[in-house]
Amino acid sequence: MISYIINSGLILVFILLFFITRKTNKRWSKINDYLGTVTNTVNSVRYGNLTTKIEKLEHPTYQNVTDSINRMVETLNDREKMIIEYQAELMRQNRLLESVINSLSDGILIINEQCDILRATPKVSTWFGLKGKDIIGKNIFEFIQLAEDLSIDKLNCNDVFIKHTPTNNFIISTQKLKTDDKKQRFVLLIKDVTNEREIETLKEDFVATLTHDLKVPIVAEANIVEFLLEGKFGEITEKQKVALLNMQSSNKELIDLVQILLETYKIKERGIKLVKETIVLNPFIETIISEMRPIANKSGIEINFKPERALTVNADPIQLNRVIKNLISNAISHSNTKECIDVKTGELPGYITISIIDYGQGISKDEIKMIFNKYYSAVKKFRKIGTGLGLYLSQQIAVSHGGEITVESEENVRTEFCIKLPL
Repeated sequence: MISYIINSGLILVFILLFFITRKTNKRWSKINDYLGTVTNTVNSVRYGNLTTKIEKLEHPTYQNVTDSINRMVETLNDREKMIIEYQAELMRQNRLLESVINSLSDGILIINEQCDILRATPKVSTWFGLKGKDIIGKNIFEFIQLAEDLSIDKLNCNDVFIKHTPTNNFIISTQKLKTDDKKQRFVLLIKDVTNEREIETLKEDFVATLTHDLKVPIVAEANIVEFLLEGKFGEITEKQKVALLNMQSSNKELIDLVQILLETYKIKERGIKLVKETIVLNPFIETIISEMRPIANKSGIEINFKPERALTVNADPIQLNRVIKNLISNAISHSNTKECIDVKTGELPGYITISIIDYGQGISKDEIKMIFNKYYSAVKKFRKIGTGLGLYLSQQIAVSHGGEITVESEENVRTEFCIKLPL
């Protein structure tokens, strides 16, 4: 009886174990199926398919995991769409920028430190005689020759000869490119200045021809006025004398303007030829002031010069006379007050100095940067006559002597032009 009960108990236990095992196997089978679905979904996302989702399950634990994974996939999908939109916008901007750069009349190229071309605009390819990507990797010196012996990173509006386009005039500038890596790259800007050079030449030739032809009748007029003042054509009245003197003064100003134009043209064509000699400055400056004093007195201005110790300089007296006269003339024109003009001499290490100081309207900081430029004239805004060449010519003369002209000014207080000449 006891053995029967034990056997029945064992059979019952085995039956229970069978059902428990079967139920557990079904549960593990569902878990495996679910993990397989998750794995497939993750792999799909991994390879770019962001439309994959896990179907909803009735089991609450599985459903929480399912919802989390589906939300993650949706977020990734939204982010991918945003990235695609950003990429499309960047590509549009890049195409626009490239179109703008390629449409420029100037040529732009990028080179590395070995001067190999990394990128170039179509304009450069045309000038260099190559098409498309054939230019990439070539050394730039296969195509250009610099007018001066300069390193490629020191170029700033320097003349350059392009071998494939020998009839045109070009200038080249360089800018170092800032990059995240340590490699050196440079942006080169090449500009075709052929038309500008031709126009400049035509302008210079026209001005030279015009001023040369103008000078003849002006000089003839000056001679006639001189003869009239000397009474060679008969006696003149006092009123006639005043009128002739005014005419003579105006005629002299006109001759000076024409002479400045001619001298500027000669400098461009032939440079400045100096005939130097030793000049004792004090009597030299006093003579110039004596000539300029009547002009200053007409404007109610006195020119002061107090000679200090005797100074000498080796210079061309004609050219130095022209520079000092021009600076005094400028001081008279810009001294809208009735104050004096001071002329002083001095010394700096290696230089003698001649300063002309006026106490008129002064020059702004922006104009100081440009007053020695060709054809620039500050007098235009004050409605006075001027070519804009006087200071340019004066600076060129000073530079040809190995010196320079500097200027310091405070508006409505004072302006000082200082001629520096080497000892």
